Amino acid sequence: MTNWVYPLGTASDGNWDISLGTSDSTTAVAGWKHTGLKVATLPAGNAVDLPAVDEERIVIPLSGSFSVTVDDVDYALAGRSSVFHGPSDVLYSGIGRAITIKASDGGRVAVATAPAQSSYPTRLITAAETPVELRGGGNCSRQVHNFGTPAALEADRFIVCEVITPAGNWSSYPPHKHDEEKEGETHLEEIYYFETQVAAGMGAPSDADAIGYQRVYASDERPIDVSAEVRTGDVVLVPYGWHGPAMAAPGYDLYYLNVMAGPGPVREWLISDDPHHGWVRQSWDGMEIDPRLPFGA
Repeated sequence: MTNWVYPLGTASDGNWDISLGTSDSTTAVAGWKHTGLKVATLPAGNAVDLPAVDEERIVIPLSGSFSVTVDDVDYALAGRSSVFHGPSDVLYSGIGRAITIKASDGGRVAVATAPAQSSYPTRLITAAETPVELRGGGNCSRQVHNFGTPAALEADRFIVCEVITPAGNWSSYPPHKHDEEKEGETHLEEIYYFETQVAAGMGAPSDADAIGYQRVYASDERPIDVSAEVRTGDVVLVPYGWHGPAMAAPGYDLYYLNVMAGPGPVREWLISDDPHHGWVRQSWDGMEIDPRLPFGA
């Protein structure tokens, strides 16, 4: 494990399988200020609580369905069988609100967090309302669920989405960065939370090891060099630098949840491509989207 790579089990805290990022996390990360992530696996009827703090949150069922209580109001999140079964209902809680998350039928739930000051209303975003984008082309095709982006959600600081990459494809590509406040770029920390599965129809043995890969490397004098093998429950933090590709190994589909936030004046995802590889975007013009997409259709 490095400061930026957390395999499953290395950032746990009580009922949380993962508790990372912000100052109140048990697993503190030096210099990490703007984003956080918690993930819990809950049997049916079990619950986790989060206190009222100056932090905005999105509750995201990864598998199973959940109820979330905010200000004594209960919200039912229909959930899904797995992250590879299309979008889920999600809930934005705003800031300064205690929440309780209870498993309806047993499953896994994520909570994306970001320290925040401005108050926005609690909002349920259903799976049917979630904007689904098919991005890229050919073997760079991927599926994006944009439930927590500026176009879809009023919030103070964070930008949250999830991406599904079919087996053998590359996403988070070309390598890009968002580590400066300048014309055409915003300064955003980023969290990648991963899940993997054997691709449908592969006839894999029962002990198949579903893996993917994530790359992060330096864009300036600040050192960073990550080439991580990732599996379900692993996390990679991107404090700065070029990041990508996220690679779905042949035979295995790859999912990741992205949580981004930063100190800048605007909540916007503006990026700079690595100039050695940015030309690849133009190669997708006229190229067909991978026919395996969309998942969950």
